[in-house]
Amino acid sequence: MILPQIKEREYRFKLALRMGLPIFALILALVFHTLISNYTTLQTSFYIEALLLLVVSIYFIFFLIYRGFDVKITDSVTKTFTREYFYQYLEKEIQNKKEYTLILISIDNLNDINSLYGIKNGDKVLKYVADWLASYLKKEGIENYPIGHIKGGDFVIGLDGLKEKYGTILELLCLKSSELKVDDIEVKISGAITDTSYSNDLNYLIENLFELQNKNKNAKYKEDQISPNELELLVIDAIENKKLLIMSQAVFQEKSIAFRECYIKLKTQNNKIIHPKTYLKVINKLGLGVRFDLIVLEEILKNCTNKENIFAVNILPTSLRNDKFLAKTKELLKEYSDTKIMFVLSEMQYYSYTSRYNSIIKSLKNLGVLIAIDRLGTIHTSFLYLRELDIDVVRFDTYYSKSEKLRQNHNIIEGFNHMAHEKGLKTWIKNIEDEESYTLVKEIGIDYVQGKYFSELQ
Repeated sequence: MILPQIKEREYRFKLALRMGLPIFALILALVFHTLISNYTTLQTSFYIEALLLLVVSIYFIFFLIYRGFDVKITDSVTKTFTREYFYQYLEKEIQNKKEYTLILISIDNLNDINSLYGIKNGDKVLKYVADWLASYLKKEGIENYPIGHIKGGDFVIGLDGLKEKYGTILELLCLKSSELKVDDIEVKISGAITDTSYSNDLNYLIENLFELQNKNKNAKYKEDQISPNELELLVIDAIENKKLLIMSQAVFQEKSIAFRECYIKLKTQNNKIIHPKTYLKVINKLGLGVRFDLIVLEEILKNCTNKENIFAVNILPTSLRNDKFLAKTKELLKEYSDTKIMFVLSEMQYYSYTSRYNSIIKSLKNLGVLIAIDRLGTIHTSFLYLRELDIDVVRFDTYYSKSEKLRQNHNIIEGFNHMAHEKGLKTWIKNIEDEESYTLVKEIGIDYVQGKYFSELQ
């Protein structure tokens, strides 16, 4: 790889010259101007002062070279490039080269390592993996490339050419890492690859790497790849023109429909469908969450008028805590008071101001809204909200939906179910697709059941 230490010295040297030479030139110009204009009247002290001034200015340049005004382009732990400098470097590379590839390598269990073995050992793992990557690529004949520490356990490597050239190398690297250990610490590695055929914008390329990595881990469907610029325009257009496809699936209590969950997809101008996993990231990035949630809520209230049903809809928790969203929502609920709504909430980061959160929930419940918390049993925030918020329903994470997982985690689910019932809450599980799973769910005593065992999407 490109040695960061050498690049850092070069960077500091160039910076010192850019900053120091103008000062040095100005001093020389001043001295020579004084000599030429007043050489007959100058005293000996002037020559001594001028010499001292030149010496000090030369010292100042060397000070800049070696200190570099504390400029840091290498990460102190991994000795790879820092994110800031690495991004600058990559932008120049992408501009100068039409074909360029980025590879993401992630230490998936770094947080666990830090928790179990301490941050010092976590840093040791980071350095070891950086060196291991360099060693592996060298064996594959790949040298003189930049590598940067982006965040946490994530490294990005820049390579000349398109990804077809490196796809097999990445696959073999991930396979080889399956038994990777640092001392007795197990290290789990995953990767993703993209290139400039996707986009020439570095930010889009980096985002695409993480998105591809997540899809590789959790993807349940494949969607036509859309360039990031086009995707943003399509999402904005769909929201502006309210091009929503609203579908629903019945949720049962015993054999009767208790309520329906709404699924929202976006329709493009050429009638292609954009799924939530694709458009939600764009909506969050563009700051359109509140606007989108309000449009979805209004469309459901207008069009889902079956008085016998409650309609459950996923809402961003950040929207729920937004004053603009809350005010408009209350107006809509009063206007369409015949339609009953359940908000389904899920978030990774715990919102600690629970007294404010509960006051918002209470104001909505006064208007007939039910509140459900999703992904219980997987996300720690769901457990905390079960414990602290005045909600109505909790939904188990889909991890537990298969009969095998239901059997393996029977006591866990039963414990959460009992806890919810003790608080007067209903429990809900989705993706129940066969009779065996349904039988296990009923044995546990979960209230609401949803899935293909009962019905297809309607």
